[in-house]
Amino acid sequence: MGFFNSKQEIAADISGIQLPEHIGIIMDGNGRWAKKRGLPRTAGHKAGAEVFRKIARYCSDIGIRHLTMYAFSTENWSRPQQEVDTLMRYFKDYLEEALRDFADNTIALRFIGDISRFSPELQELMIKNQTLSAVHEGMILNLAMNYGGRAELVHAFKEMSRKIASGELSEDDIDEKLISEYLYTKGQPDPDLIIRPSGEHRTSNFLLWQSAYSEYYIDDVLWPDYTPEHLNKALVEFSKRSRRFGGV
Repeated sequence: MGFFNSKQEIAADISGIQLPEHIGIIMDGNGRWAKKRGLPRTAGHKAGAEVFRKIARYCSDIGIRHLTMYAFSTENWSRPQQEVDTLMRYFKDYLEEALRDFADNTIALRFIGDISRFSPELQELMIKNQTLSAVHEGMILNLAMNYGGRAELVHAFKEMSRKIASGELSEDDIDEKLISEYLYTKGQPDPDLIIRPSGEHRTSNFLLWQSAYSEYYIDDVLWPDYTPEHLNKALVEFSKRSRRFGGV
C-alpha cells in the first residue's frame, strides 16, 4: 500500500456542513492499544502508522486545506531506546514511500519542529519530501517531528532576539502577528479544530500558541482504531459550535 494512495470511501454524509480549514490531531493511544492485545508497543505504532495514512488521505479527499499531525514530540526521546529506534525505522519507511507516491499526489508535506536531532539520512529524506511536494496545490500536511510547543516558542523568541540585537527589529515591532511569523507554521492559519483520540484531556505541548482559540474534540477511541467515521463525528460536532473568539 502506498503512502497516500487511493481515495478513501466516505464514511458518512458530511455534505453541506462547515468544515474546518485547519485540523490538528494528537495521535495518541498506540501503546495502550498494543498492551490491550498483549503485543509489544511497537506493534501499536505500526498499526497507528496505517491509520495515519488513511486519515491523512481522507482529510485531503474531503477538502481540508491544512492538517497537522503530532508524530514525535520533544519528550518522546525519553522512551526506551528500542522503541525510539523502531519509530525511526518506521519514519524512514514512510518517507521513502512518500518520495515514490508524491510524484502524482496533491499533498504538500511539511515538517514542523527541530529536525536537526534526527539522523542525517532522515533529515535528507525530510528535505527531499518537502522540496518535491512544495509545488503541490492541495492539502498542506504538517508532520510535527521532534516538536514541542514550548520549544517552538523558545526558538521564535531567540530568532527575534537575534534580530533585535542586529538592529533588524525593535522591541516595538513585537506583537502577536510578528510572533506568529516566527513559528514553524508561518503563513498558515491557526487550527480551527484539534482532535485528541484516546480519551486523554491534555494538550501535551501541541501548538500552544496556535491553539489559543481552537475547538477541542476528545474521542475515547485509541488511535489505531480511529476511522474516517470517527473523524466525521468530530467534524459534525465542530460545525455545531459557535466560535466567538472571546467575544459574545
